[in-house]
Amino acid sequence: MLIGTLFALAAGLMWGLVFVAPLPTMIIGTLPVVIAITSNLRDHVRDGRLPWARLAPSLGLIAAGLGCVNHDELSRLGESADLGRYAQGALLAVGAVACWTWYPIRNADWLRAHAGRSPTAWATAQGVATLPLAAVGFAGFWAWSAVTGSAFPLPLGTTPAKFVGLMLAIGLLASWLGTLCWNAASQRLPTTLTGQLIVFETLAALAYAYMLRGQMPGPLTLAGIALLVAGVAWAVRVRPEAVAAEGHAA
Repeated sequence: MLIGTLFALAAGLMWGLVFVAPLPTMIIGTLPVVIAITSNLRDHVRDGRLPWARLAPSLGLIAAGLGCVNHDELSRLGESADLGRYAQGALLAVGAVACWTWYPIRNADWLRAHAGRSPTAWATAQGVATLPLAAVGFAGFWAWSAVTGSAFPLPLGTTPAKFVGLMLAIGLLASWLGTLCWNAASQRLPTTLTGQLIVFETLAALAYAYMLRGQMPGPLTLAGIALLVAGVAWAVRVRPEAVAAEGHAA
């Protein structure tokens, strides 16, 4: 689980090299359906199976939404766009999808197998395990900045109080509290349904991206967002059907 989290975090840091945030966000937006499909294939005996014929329309809607955002972003970049860099960002987003599909499924496996364990304690243990590796990563960045002659003042930047406050807020709210709530949901719900909740992360990321740009999304991007939401809403309405344990079917 920790490895998947770190790979996804590394991919997220690499997205910072690409200004076009909405497309990676929309690729990550496929997670609800990707997790549902993966769990449908893997955990159908434990959680029930989603009927494939009823799930297919949601996949089509999400694919159409990605196509709309992709077309709109490429048009916005214009002829001077660095398409190689753009493609690199998209590939890293796909890699993050793979990691974040593996992580919640394996995390749910452990929590469902240990129903008596506290989600709070498990979230704290995950944070404690990640902290030393994060410190090593920060030390590596510090060393790289020193070698390359970066003008950025390390370790706390030009506004230390703001930096420390922001890191505490991210660590306690986005990381620890978010993981705690996710663990509690994963322990109580089928994984195919839990994955649908990630759509709110996608919508928040798109909102942040356009707030950072200081502009409203274009009509085609809005259409893509609507298609994404519609696709996930369709998937949520599909309920798992109980499946007899393999080898014991009547």
